[in-house]
Amino acid sequence: MTTTSTIWRPPTEFAEQCRELYGLECPPYWGTPRRPEFPTLGGKVAKVMERLGYTPMPWQRYVWDVSLELDPATMLPWYRHVGLSVPRQQGKTQGLLAVKVHRAQAWKRQRIIYAAQTRSMARERWEDEFWATIEVSRLARRFVIRKANGHEAIIARQTRSKIGITANTEKAGHGPPLDLGVMDELFAHEDDRLEQAFSPAMLTRPAAQLWWASAGGTEKSVPLNKKRKAGRELIEKLFKRGLLPHDFPHTAYFEWFAPEDMDRADPATWRATLPALGYTVTEAVIQHELDTMEPEEFDRAYLNRTRKQTPAPDPNVPRSAWPGLADKTAMPHGVKAFAVDVSQDRSTAWISMAALREDGRTHLEVVDCRPGTDWVVPALVRLNRLWRPVAIATGSSGTPAGSLIDDVVAGGITVPEKKAGQKKETPHRGHLVIARTNDFVEACGQLADAMRQGGIVHRDQAQLTAAVNGARTRRVGDAWALDRTASLVDVSPLVGVALARWALLTRGPHVLEDYDVMDSVY
Repeated sequence: MTTTSTIWRPPTEFAEQCRELYGLECPPYWGTPRRPEFPTLGGKVAKVMERLGYTPMPWQRYVWDVSLELDPATMLPWYRHVGLSVPRQQGKTQGLLAVKVHRAQAWKRQRIIYAAQTRSMARERWEDEFWATIEVSRLARRFVIRKANGHEAIIARQTRSKIGITANTEKAGHGPPLDLGVMDELFAHEDDRLEQAFSPAMLTRPAAQLWWASAGGTEKSVPLNKKRKAGRELIEKLFKRGLLPHDFPHTAYFEWFAPEDMDRADPATWRATLPALGYTVTEAVIQHELDTMEPEEFDRAYLNRTRKQTPAPDPNVPRSAWPGLADKTAMPHGVKAFAVDVSQDRSTAWISMAALREDGRTHLEVVDCRPGTDWVVPALVRLNRLWRPVAIATGSSGTPAGSLIDDVVAGGITVPEKKAGQKKETPHRGHLVIARTNDFVEACGQLADAMRQGGIVHRDQAQLTAAVNGARTRRVGDAWALDRTASLVDVSPLVGVALARWALLTRGPHVLEDYDVMDSVY
């Protein structure tokens, strides 16, 4: 799922506000900030939560305070729409129940409708969770339940407001005006029929709100993916435009999310993504889930990532061997070669490295990655001066990185030249080596062989591992090469380490007297 910016990070002042106002150490990756000058009903919802028997968590108080801000001019809710995307088991259900119960008690004759994946699932949650919570709470005497099929309602005695359920159909929400609609588990909805049914019923209600909530879904979760994309764009534009209090849109959005470059097995990732961690769930529980679930399903449930269909692996790329070659403590000792590569859309450039270890294996690593390409030449010059590599490799003019060749040469990293009376160039340390098509094919094949034979070591960097898992290849004569276009992800990190290793093997014997090419063949 794309966003307006591939390198978006929440502003530090937003995290500071969440910490200062709520003690929230795990702010959302995308979140509407609180406007303290605006009154809010969030505190009243928190009291309802306590009377229901739960202790409000910092993330819940933040979401309530923001989503229930009141327009100072009208004292009606500022936000007509509220989107909440949070991982599983974080207290979403209890938080939504508090919102519904507060609405039922705060206004007279409110029509509140809850919808889940199906009507039967909505009924089960409505009776077994919502009513079961209310009837044993301090609010039990204020409500009565009506269980007749098709007429289900939890009714507030004083206000006659009703909390009902509906089916996920075009007719959902039809009938009397709707004051609060809650679309839960949006990942299971395959179209917009529910929202299209709810919205018209809310037009004449000045205090109406439509909430949707869900953990991550799959590529088939079209409504959810569309909502998340729109919510992310809204937040990024809001911060970019400036937080002018009366210029906020009338949609609030909150999403806790772990980008792909965050390690699923690192507790620091969990602490940055799971706002209930340390309150209702523990790291031990999350570790158990990680140990017993499929990685893609763990990512969806607890890192809030969209689960994507996994095509059959490319037989030319031995990705099953990759995990066994990882050593996060490995250091790049020994002679080195660097390589530069650029993503196909030119949004990102990568510098990779191969280093020959004492045990004969090759250490592979991404050493730098930044947006654009203007930083590449200065970085290469600095690395060349610091490490005196055997070579610096790049693709030929037909590749994305080929456009940098002239700039690299102008920066002082030159190609070998023929001396008078010599048939071949005389390479030296730090010379630029340009990989032609046949060279690239050779580099790819050599890397695949080394992976199968255990001849490499890597540090399990997220970008490089993702490139291995998502790589696809194309035929080149009777051989093959990595295919940028067909690959599922940007394979520039993998292209880079393949070229760096190839440069190390081909140039090392020519520039180092003590270099034995057989040392790099495991």
